[in-house]
Amino acid sequence: MAAEYGADQIQVLEGLEAVRKRPGMYIGSTSERGLHHLVYEIVDNSVDEALGGYCSEINVTIHPDNSITVVDNGRGIPVGINHKTGRPAMEVVFTVLHAGGKFGGGGYKVSGGLHGVGASVVNALSDWLEVRVFHEGKIYMQRYEVGKPCFDEKIIGDCDPEKTGTQVTFMADADIFETTVFDYDTLKHRLREMAFLTKGLKITLEDEREGIQQKKEFHYEGGIKEFVAYLNKNKQPLYDSILYFEGNRNEVQVEVALQHNDTFNENVYSFVNNIVTPEGGTHLVGFRNAITKTFNDYARTNKLLKDNDQNLTGEDIREGLTAIISIKIADPEFEGQTKQKLGNSEARGAVEGIVSEQLTYFLEQNPAVAKTICEKSILAQRAREAARKARDLTRRKTALDGGALPGKLADCSDKDPKNCEIYIVEGDSAGGSAKEARSRATQAILPLRGKILNVEKAREDRIYENAEIKAMITAFGTGIHQDFDISKLRYDKIIIMTDADVDGAHIATLMLTFIYRFMPELIKQGHVYLAKPPLYKLEKNRNIWYAYSDEELDAILNEVGRDQNNKIQRYKGLGEMDAEQLWETTMDPEKRILLRVHMNEEQEDEIDVTFDTLMGDRVEPRRQFIEENAKFVKNLDI
Repeated sequence: MAAEYGADQIQVLEGLEAVRKRPGMYIGSTSERGLHHLVYEIVDNSVDEALGGYCSEINVTIHPDNSITVVDNGRGIPVGINHKTGRPAMEVVFTVLHAGGKFGGGGYKVSGGLHGVGASVVNALSDWLEVRVFHEGKIYMQRYEVGKPCFDEKIIGDCDPEKTGTQVTFMADADIFETTVFDYDTLKHRLREMAFLTKGLKITLEDEREGIQQKKEFHYEGGIKEFVAYLNKNKQPLYDSILYFEGNRNEVQVEVALQHNDTFNENVYSFVNNIVTPEGGTHLVGFRNAITKTFNDYARTNKLLKDNDQNLTGEDIREGLTAIISIKIADPEFEGQTKQKLGNSEARGAVEGIVSEQLTYFLEQNPAVAKTICEKSILAQRAREAARKARDLTRRKTALDGGALPGKLADCSDKDPKNCEIYIVEGDSAGGSAKEARSRATQAILPLRGKILNVEKAREDRIYENAEIKAMITAFGTGIHQDFDISKLRYDKIIIMTDADVDGAHIATLMLTFIYRFMPELIKQGHVYLAKPPLYKLEKNRNIWYAYSDEELDAILNEVGRDQNNKIQRYKGLGEMDAEQLWETTMDPEKRILLRVHMNEEQEDEIDVTFDTLMGDRVEPRRQFIEENAKFVKNLDI
């Protein structure tokens, strides 16, 4: 029997006044990220209908003017009068904060919508918004401008009596947001994720804007099993099957899918009511406890671990693991407003119990798979022990040397990390110029020789054997992985400075791969930058201009004239610049261009797939990626 969902199931908590004054409190920011959050809020409401079993399709359209339409085939927002307010339920949902079917009114068992404020917040932050509801053969409609109704709810036409659902079209307010231009790829990532997490739901994204005009459909009958397969698509799985466990315990609905691959990185993502929890929480703790205990019990029982062997750690077992933990819970409790960490204690017990029971059964029924995972974990244990010894040796050496830094490091004299920056420079020639050019008080230079180790293909013990990587670890001061401590960072800015060519880009990518895999917090907290050296030097009548792109060179030539006595030099590498030029173009804080490396934690799974593609062992996915993205590359030298 369907749950009752009428006008009186809409509960009213408070008004809407503060949203336009403090939008950041409700959507995080007014940047591009906040803009896209508007779409997620409306889509979340449609997904809640799907979670309740009432909706099978959601269509999202970006119109040429950057307005957005979201339409679903759910039950539709109630069209009757809400008797607590005397106003139509539709109007209450879109004009009253904390009004919705998610506050004990019986409308939803579980919900991903942000505290029930989604629809009204989107309306408050839109220049205009129109909502249409299809109900009993009629189309009901209301329009709002700057959050206020333009007219009462009205019937504007007829529809198929079988048709139900809600259609919302809105235009983000340019006075509120830094930009109102939506990014197709950002929306594509989030909608794909929602489809993976909601088995059987079909979500379509269409972009009608000129020059883009794309349409993508996401529909996964396998749900999170297909999510794991997608994340592992460029890796070599250790076994064919994707393990899948599900169950309901203490009113917590649990779904877990996992598969090991032959890499050395752990990629585990957790969700609550379809919302990503980047900082994990009790559900993730339950999962980790379950697999650590279950695999150790199996390895002991089947003599894969000897009596005098140490237990495997969770880190050993999770090496090369890709997993999705998705739970549905009626009243999720999050630590902080950003919903980044789950706090419900019952979630831990539910996940731990279900995974332990079903994983134990799977391992007993699939001894070959169990042995493969255990053997990889035992190898990881040995490598971890070797890495520990290498770390200890490094620490002892440093202590004996009186805290000695790498010999090749030209450190700065200022000891306050907030004032200091370090340039990581490839090659002795460029390193020499940089040391001569720098401001000795605040700029440190660490030259590296050649291309560093590709850490995507190496365990931690090999990392500590690599001289160039050891030099960076020691210079930064933070340690890596479990030893990482951001408070020990010796430089506020870590600047990767490489040649502006293919080799330089490859070296920069290797360095970013290392930082992302072993010190991701440096990127998350905004400490990692790429220097942008000039591509051209133009001399004319003893005047000098530097251009950082073909377009900039063209603009300079248009200004100064395209005479034959123009002397244009195309820089092939940093070594071609003397110290004065390097300072003036690339290192002077007053003139240089720095690109800060940004990491969107909401898209961490997609970042992982990209690193796998570019830096992993398999050639074909890399070739395909390059072919698909080459059109976006400028100034490429081969």
